[in-house]
Parts: sequence; structure tokens; C-alpha cells
Amino acid sequence: MAVSFDLFGTLVSVDRPESPADAVGSALASRGVDVPADFPAAYREVHIDAPDGAEVPLPAHVAAALASSGVRPENNVVRRAVVAAFDPEVETRSGAVEAVEAAAERGPVGVLSNCSVPELVPKSLLRSDIDRSTLDVVVSSTGCGWRKPDPRAFESFASRLDISVETVTHVGDDPTTDGGIEAVGGRVLLLDEHSLADIPSLLDSDGRPDEVE
Repeated sequence: MAVSFDLFGTLVSVDRPESPADAVGSALASRGVDVPADFPAAYREVHIDAPDGAEVPLPAHVAAALASSGVRPENNVVRRAVVAAFDPEVETRSGAVEAVEAAAERGPVGVLSNCSVPELVPKSLLRSDIDRSTLDVVVSSTGCGWRKPDPRAFESFASRLDISVETVTHVGDDPTTDGGIEAVGGRVLLLDEHSLADIPSLLDSDGRPDEVE
């Protein structure tokens, strides 16, 4: 058995900017970028025609939003600004450490997270109480190119472990995104039905509560 965990809202909670556009705009301005007045509006628009299910890295989106107003920062300024704008306080959710350790005792274990911000997934794990050495693989959508529930996100996780995706149990908090593993034959354990404390025992079951006779 292999187990993949969603990260944000499942293993950890993070603080997010109230206005991502303003946070990114401020980070750009502090790096000498002449941020257009209409940047917040441009930030909310689609600028890159990506395939269904594909992840658009946030730096690429921000660069396209700036370019729509004729602003084209040089070097790696946009990426550095985006990374700085999303520099979170991280809280490890109750039961997360034990759930990951239990999964690691049963087979390969890793993280599969939707995240368009470079460096945010490994940074959040580093700031959490999760022992990174217990994870065999960490996959983010910005790294593999596909967002859950797209099947290719789950397949990317499985391929990095050289296993069949049908053998993966995915633990997450979102029925729509995390539940996508069922379309490729895997199993999902959702935190709107179970708690993290339930996960160790559920890994040895079919994922359903015992019936009372």
C-alpha cells in the first residue's frame, strides 16, 4: 500500500494573504518593479491558455498580468516576489504526524499538493512538525504540471514511486480535488468523513466505518 497526503488543510494549516494581488504587488514594488495601477484587476484575469487540468505556475501568471500592461521585469524578479508574498506561518494539524508515521509503517508515503507557488510546499513541510525523512516523495502541481483532480496528478505521484496508481490511498480534505483519485482506481479518505486520528486504523480497512449489527 502507498499513501499520498494532501498538504494544505490536511497535514498543515497556513496563513494566507487577505489579498494575494496586493501581497504580490507590494513584493514586486519592493523589488523596484513599477506595478501598474490596474494590476489587482489584471491579477484576477486569465492570461495563459493552459490545457484543462494543467497548473499555471503563479510567477508565469503574474508575469503575464504585468506584460498585459507593458511591464516586463528582468531576471528572476517576478519569481522572487511571488515566493516572498507567500511566506506563511505554518501550523501542523492535530494527528498529522501520527497519520504520516502510520502510513510510513505500511509502505511508501508522500505528499501530493495543489500549489502554484514555487517553493511553498517544501517550505511549509520544513516549518511543520512532519519529519521530512518519513516522506518518500513530495509532489506539487507546480512541479508535476497537473492539478488534482486531474488523473495525471495522481499518476505523477505513483510514477515517482514506480507503482500503480490503483494501489494508492489518498488522504485529503476536499471531495472534489482529492476525491479525483477514485477516477483512476485509487482510494480516498476524506477528512470531512474522518479525522486524522482515524487514519492509522482506516489504512488497514476498506476506508468505511465498521457496521453495527
